[in-house]
Amino acid sequence: MENVTDPRLHVNEEPRDDFKDLVVGFGAMFGFMAVVFIAAVVIKFMIS
Repeated sequence: MENVTDPRLHVNEEPRDDFKDLVVGFGAMFGFMAVVFIAAVVIKFMIS
C-alpha cells in the first residue's frame, strides 16, 4: 500500500493565482459595501 501521507505524491491538481483571488475578493467586497452604502444613503434621504 502506498504512503498516502507523503506530500511529494500529491501534486497541485488545481493551481490558483493567489494575487488574482485577493484582487477579486477585495473588489467584490468593495462593490458590495458600496452598494450597501448607496442604498443606506438613498433610504435616509427618502425618510427625511
